[in-house]
Amino acid sequence: MADRLTPGEPAPDFTLPDADGTPVSLAEHKGRKVIVYFYPAALTPGCTKQACDFTDNLELLAGAGYDVIGVSPDKPEKLAKFREKESLKVTLVADSDKAVLEAYGAFGEKKLYGKTVTGVIRSTVVVDEEGKVEHAWYNVKATGHVAKLLKDLKI
Repeated sequence: MADRLTPGEPAPDFTLPDADGTPVSLAEHKGRKVIVYFYPAALTPGCTKQACDFTDNLELLAGAGYDVIGVSPDKPEKLAKFREKESLKVTLVADSDKAVLEAYGAFGEKKLYGKTVTGVIRSTVVVDEEGKVEHAWYNVKATGHVAKLLKDLKI
């Protein structure tokens, strides 16, 4: 299991394909804060709720200087279906080989229905304008997470 990130350390850079196959990199967002959130699978109830919550609050977040990138191990084609079906406005990127999930400490052992399994750990990392980790939350809940995030970031 990868180590979890801590505030102050550089956020691992990445370039991943979005739902249209267009490369999206963290470095492109330098000068703005970025909320990078990691979720297990597109088109599942919890992940849909979380993505819709981010979409519903995107203007508010953007107005406060935040960009939002959702990362999952899904293929771009599945992300495109997810985006279309749910009318998502948030940028979704595909980390099929899980390298970015691991670099951010968002892949490893977790409890699921009382069992220990290996998979995506629902996590959110806020990267500052300089590319450093400002906040890192692990094992977050899908429902209510965006509201808590807005409160924690004082937005």
